[in-house]
Amino acid sequence: MIRKGIIKAFNGETYTATVQEAGSLSVWLGNVPVARNIPEAEMVVGRSCAVIFFDETNPSDAVLVAVYT
Repeated sequence: MIRKGIIKAFNGETYTATVQEAGSLSVWLGNVPVARNIPEAEMVVGRSCAVIFFDETNPSDAVLVAVYT
């Protein structure tokens, strides 16, 4: 499943992000792996993103695959 989100934080050392699911004030996902083909300069707080969930019941099994404005 692919879901929209908003980048809330990015860690360049671990290449992970904190993402708020679009439309939800309370659902924030931490330590989401970011696809390595996305340049670090593109990981701007507040930017929209796409996250793929491989297992819908396990939010830690996801990857941020795109950023857009």
